[in-house]
Amino acid sequence: MRIDAFRTWRALLPVALISSALALGAGALTVFPGTAHAQQTPASSEQVWQGLKGDVFGDRTIQADSDLVRIEAPKRAQDAALVPVDISIDPKKAPDGVKSLTLIIDVNPSPVAATFTIGKDAGVTHLSTRVRVNDYSFLRAIAETPDGKLYMTKTFVKASGGCSAPAVKNMDEAQKTIGQMKLRQFAAADGKAPELQLMIRHPNNSGLQRDPLTQYFIPAHFIQTLAISQADQPILSMEGGISISEDPNFRFDYKPRGGGEIRVEAVDTQGKKFTGHWPVEAAGL
Repeated sequence: MRIDAFRTWRALLPVALISSALALGAGALTVFPGTAHAQQTPASSEQVWQGLKGDVFGDRTIQADSDLVRIEAPKRAQDAALVPVDISIDPKKAPDGVKSLTLIIDVNPSPVAATFTIGKDAGVTHLSTRVRVNDYSFLRAIAETPDGKLYMTKTFVKASGGCSAPAVKNMDEAQKTIGQMKLRQFAAADGKAPELQLMIRHPNNSGLQRDPLTQYFIPAHFIQTLAISQADQPILSMEGGISISEDPNFRFDYKPRGGGEIRVEAVDTQGKKFTGHWPVEAAGL
């Protein structure tokens, strides 16, 4: 893979370096796209993507504007820190399923919002979550099929300031409930598969937010890995970054494997591990 140092730093910057850079003060932010007063356009977002895609996917061919995968998000977000994103896969065009989904927000400080790995025969064809959007940008979903082919779809979202927006809860309140999980189960209906909705209490600090009292930057602290399984078989896992919103929320369909319980394990950037387990509700089978 060809590595351009600056673009790779933006896309894949380790947490420790994010925190160190932000500790230098507001001057460190000038390198981030989206911090200037002029808002991004579809053309400028596309230009960022052209420089970024090689750092993420190397020289692999990406089939653009594919209807194998679709992405939906509001054209103009009401809250840039909580932008709903819905990704779906057409099972008729992907009969062998999809191996992974990568969610990219072109002009965010760290463009790779998350990579989701889908378990073999897990039946996941739909995934929704909430993200931070720092400036007008294309949101892209890139699906990888088991044969290694890449398919991309995109949508342009008008939002700004999502990565630096103040936290909904104060830090003391967030720490009291950090890691608490709730799982909702939705029964199969109208020919659709059952769904799960996982909600995790976590500040998911981006590293770009300021403490309202001290005005110092709050260090980046977010859910970095997530694994969801049922009957000891993987359904969905994630490697996430600073673009996933506070109190991460994921909803997806799946194919139940009998009555084995659902297990979740999440690990954040401080190494804290959070777990949960629930029986499969009969209505979901």
